[in-house]
Amino acid sequence: MDTLSYDLVIIGGGPIGLNCAIEAKKAGLNYIVLEKGVLVNSLYNFPTNMTFFSTSQLLEIGDVPFIAHSDKPTRKESLEYFRRVKDAWNLDVSLYTEVSGMNKNNEAYEIHTTKGVFQAPHVIVATGFYDTPRLLNIPGEELPKVKHYYDDPHPYVGQKVIVIGAANSACDVALETYYKGAEVTMVIREPEIYPKVKYWIRPNIENRIKNGEIKAYFNSTITQIEEDKVTLETPDGKVVLPNDFVLAMTGYKPNYDLLEKLGLPISQDELKIPVHNEETLETPLPGVYVAGVINAGMQTSKLFIENTRVHAETIIESIVSSKH
Repeated sequence: MDTLSYDLVIIGGGPIGLNCAIEAKKAGLNYIVLEKGVLVNSLYNFPTNMTFFSTSQLLEIGDVPFIAHSDKPTRKESLEYFRRVKDAWNLDVSLYTEVSGMNKNNEAYEIHTTKGVFQAPHVIVATGFYDTPRLLNIPGEELPKVKHYYDDPHPYVGQKVIVIGAANSACDVALETYYKGAEVTMVIREPEIYPKVKYWIRPNIENRIKNGEIKAYFNSTITQIEEDKVTLETPDGKVVLPNDFVLAMTGYKPNYDLLEKLGLPISQDELKIPVHNEETLETPLPGVYVAGVINAGMQTSKLFIENTRVHAETIIESIVSSKH
């Protein structure tokens, strides 16, 4: 395959990657966006019935209005919005193009992908974190009954479901599957439901637990998963529960395997933040930048679309100034 040359390669076709493409286009740069899956792949993997915590106005990019039926848009409305953004700006996006590595060749970086090699002196990595679940690392986690992504409540009708976690996703999933007829048990490491759960969800889940409609084991962890049961370690000792599905809503993290393949250094503390200049967002690799939520490393509740939209402008300004 031929090597395709650009001024800028953007890795990641999520909202921030698209915003970087818009700013690149406004600056007259020859760019391409490489996305390993579908357009805004992370949003596509959100639960079918999900509603965003942010308002549609805070998710807007590229001066394209985000019109939603209510104050907070749904997953379906968001997918439609970002498709319209791509069309409105006629963005150059290569979908189903997975990046496998990067090396420096003279003044340019060569990005190796499933669709050939793309070359550019400037690279933006905007890969988010929703593609890589935080694993439990326990026996049985690889069984098909264990899900790290939740899509729809229908498969769990009449099933014995364990939901792991106590943050927004876990509470959402526990309630939705309970209302659709699942027998729901929550397994929670902490002594209570996460205090920052959305204000309209927390009282609901706490009342369901108080009434015994959803069973909850606090200060507890799963130690083993088998085809028809799970084993818990609880304050009262070992408990074995009959089980059909385990929905592990344990959160996500940046794709560190990919960052390593790209040669990006990561901070050595527990936050594991990609090393970058706070002002320009440039990494120690000259001309390579990081944008979006990966800039917070493991602190996945610190950065969102709304407070990283500015990254695109910051990075493109730095690239343009470096060319003069």
